[in-house]
Amino acid sequence: MSDPGGWWLLALAGVIPGLLALLELRHRLRPASPLRMEPGPWRLHRDRDRMQVQVRVALVNTHARKEVMVAGFRAEPTLLSTRAVDGIKVKLRVTPDHPDADPRPDGYWAVSILKPRQPMAAHLDLVLAGAGLGSLQALWLEMGWLAYGPFGHLRQRHGLVVPLAEPAGDGQPTWRQGAGHQVSPLATHLVGSRDNPLQFLRRYAGPHLQPGDVVALAETPLAVMQGRYRLGTTVEPSCLARQLCRVFHPHSSLATACGLQALIDVVGPARVLWAWWGGIVLRLLGSRGGFYRLAGEQARLIDDLTGAIPPYDRTIVLGPEKSQAVVTRLAQDLGRPVAVVDV
Repeated sequence: MSDPGGWWLLALAGVIPGLLALLELRHRLRPASPLRMEPGPWRLHRDRDRMQVQVRVALVNTHARKEVMVAGFRAEPTLLSTRAVDGIKVKLRVTPDHPDADPRPDGYWAVSILKPRQPMAAHLDLVLAGAGLGSLQALWLEMGWLAYGPFGHLRQRHGLVVPLAEPAGDGQPTWRQGAGHQVSPLATHLVGSRDNPLQFLRRYAGPHLQPGDVVALAETPLAVMQGRYRLGTTVEPSCLARQLCRVFHPHSSLATACGLQALIDVVGPARVLWAWWGGIVLRLLGSRGGFYRLAGEQARLIDDLTGAIPPYDRTIVLGPEKSQAVVTRLAQDLGRPVAVVDV
């Protein structure tokens, strides 16, 4: 007779990959909208007691074959300032710009059909008036739209920063003594997904670079420039995320269902579950941090809510993409070594 235990092990070895494949398939087939928001150019005009901000964003149907409808678009502006903003009034007008239709004069957003790979724009015109405009630092625009198509109807939201002020100070570096080196933190404007890393470093670090200097760029600002952040309220946690997040340290960004779901959306549920089980086994064997090694680089780079300065404290910020390729290109263009650091 054959060993019954061997049959059980063989059956288990066949069932586990099947369950992981089923879990992955269910994740990939969940309802999802192919609409993506891409930030466009913005303009700022200042008067003594009035500020005009014009922002253009694009909604792009990324699907190769299916049409998608955009049924409505809203924007909620939030002022970020060093003082109270009670005396500042904000007026906002949103105008759709579809290549196949003219906007209505009454401001009503008519349902728009986007063909495969087709974009449409939304123009946001804001007028800020009142006392205290000089203390404004940035404008946070939280935008939402309803996507309608083969997936059903899904509400989507995204946030965008528009800087309204330059950094305070004379721009001269202040050096601080470290262990065998000197460090100079440079003040910048509040970064957003419209910022280009090379132009950003040229503007703020370029004038001060000397032979032997190394330019250090933090991971979170680079990820924000790459648009790798999501509003926490837009993440829909799965049952898997709700259960697995409970074993992480309370201070971990993966200790919430939405934080862990953000990782699942990047690497897939099968890898996360496999890393979770593998991490438990490795910990029983005396090796800590196994989950983060098995789940991949993004597992240790994700910042959950409150992990970044406002207004990104409302978002889940992923780790930057292709960091090594980015720093190699930046170093070549700047003529100085560049490092992406976790601070």
